[in-house]
Amino acid sequence: MTNTHYDAIIIGGATAGLSAAQALGRSLRRTLVIDAGAPRNRFATHMHNVLGLDGTPPLDLIARGRAEAAAYGVEFAQGHVVAVRDGEPGTVRVEWRTTETGAPAATGAPGATGAPAETGAPGAPPAEGARAADGAPTQQATARAVVVASGVRDTLPDVPGLADYWGSTVLHCPYCHGWEVRGGRLGVLATAPLSLHQATLIRQWSDRFTVFSAALGELDPAVERQLRARGTVIEPDPVVEVLGDGARVTGVRTRAGATHALDAIFTMAAVTPHDAFLAELELERTETPVGSFLAVDQTGRTSHPRIWAIGNVSNPMATVPIAMGAGAQAGGAVNFALVEDDVAVALATHPAAFWEDHYAGTEPVWSGRVNAALAAAVGAAAPGRSLDLGCGEGGDVLWLAERGWAASGIDLAPSAIDRARSEAAARGLDATFVAADLAAWAADPAAVDGGGEAGFDLVTASFLQSPVELPRERILRAAAARVAPGGRLVVIAHAAAPSWVAAGSHAHLDFPTPEAELAALALDPAAWQIAVAEVRERALTAPDGSPGTIGDSVVVAERLA
Repeated sequence: MTNTHYDAIIIGGATAGLSAAQALGRSLRRTLVIDAGAPRNRFATHMHNVLGLDGTPPLDLIARGRAEAAAYGVEFAQGHVVAVRDGEPGTVRVEWRTTETGAPAATGAPGATGAPAETGAPGAPPAEGARAADGAPTQQATARAVVVASGVRDTLPDVPGLADYWGSTVLHCPYCHGWEVRGGRLGVLATAPLSLHQATLIRQWSDRFTVFSAALGELDPAVERQLRARGTVIEPDPVVEVLGDGARVTGVRTRAGATHALDAIFTMAAVTPHDAFLAELELERTETPVGSFLAVDQTGRTSHPRIWAIGNVSNPMATVPIAMGAGAQAGGAVNFALVEDDVAVALATHPAAFWEDHYAGTEPVWSGRVNAALAAAVGAAAPGRSLDLGCGEGGDVLWLAERGWAASGIDLAPSAIDRARSEAAARGLDATFVAADLAAWAADPAAVDGGGEAGFDLVTASFLQSPVELPRERILRAAAARVAPGGRLVVIAHAAAPSWVAAGSHAHLDFPTPEAELAALALDPAAWQIAVAEVRERALTAPDGSPGTIGDSVVVAERLA
């Protein structure tokens, strides 16, 4: 079992799911798409009524969408989801099994998915084109939000020959395929009362039109008059076979033996949403003329506050552009919901409280070694007054004090400051430590550090990177203002995750470049000289004891005398 945490997990990697993934990737959200590789419209050779993409093969759109989403950091897993459950507070757990995918077939079979609407089928047992890998283990991940875009299963009427032309000349959506068969000999194979709506509509594309009405029984006289008023032929004898030449439908044969020549057949498949993996959550549902579907609001949010459902899984009549729009809307809604969470956490977790908790344990956090980049920046400079921002347990301050500097340090965490003071006393060093809110210091530095007309000869900020909100840019600019003429500002930050951490897994964290640091500082070139602005690699020991490396962004700026 693997267990990874994401901002959002999307179940289904076709139009709706990829559209949501792109919106979330562009919102800097760590996102995983789980897809079984069996989109509903894979049997259609081209999409239509899709602005800017008219005539595009559906699988080409999916390939392009995956590449675009991946460019924004979206991750992908091949598999079908078996369960979605509540996880720890504020999270949802998703479990899936890996699938192996072959090339989609050109034609369907009864129950195949292929209508020209949208979405894959990762929530169901693998469909045609995807099967469970032998012995595939269950994978799992948690997320703060889940977007279900797993589509539906179409079950065609059990008429010999019908499934052979599904997606080519056995069709269900006139807006997707009506133009291509306009003026031809068209038929509607009725399957349910809703087929009458389909029959009324499709007459728009051809005046050579027959409704095969056996499944509806005796028609209401008013309905029959309505159909015949526009020249529609009504054939009540049941269709027992669909005829074709191997590439296209050529007609149908009825039970009485009559043959009707046709160029295309429209029919309505029985639609089953791929949402069984949500059963444990008992989400609210809506009953529709075509079945029971997840109840959602205008953004796709279900009755579960952290689960959205989009595309055909909640709207079986959604075509590609409708599913695409629903995905973009849901992606934005999910991001905003996560922003609201982030704000609530920030309000509840003040940086001082976070860092106090970090240092409040029984064991010191400081390694006992000076920051190597700082030691190199200071070199053999004559001692003066120094100030270290975010000094933690005071390691760098104590190192400077040992070399004759009048060294001071500020940190938010009282526990860290207490340890620094104790260590200074134990070594007999004259170092000053202040427990203070760095945001308050940035607003009025002199009120906190005592200032001094000449400022400091050295101001340092090492690894001032916080997982909770901290006004880092304001603090660094205030630090520059405290540097005396002839003094130096040293800013050191992690420029990347350690070498043993998987690429991309820390993409949501801020790793500033030297160029970004200089842009944030906005130093006046008439008053400052940049001595160092580079990334330096240093050796580390990984948690398992093996050697590793990490890159540090180092900026050293000298204030002109």
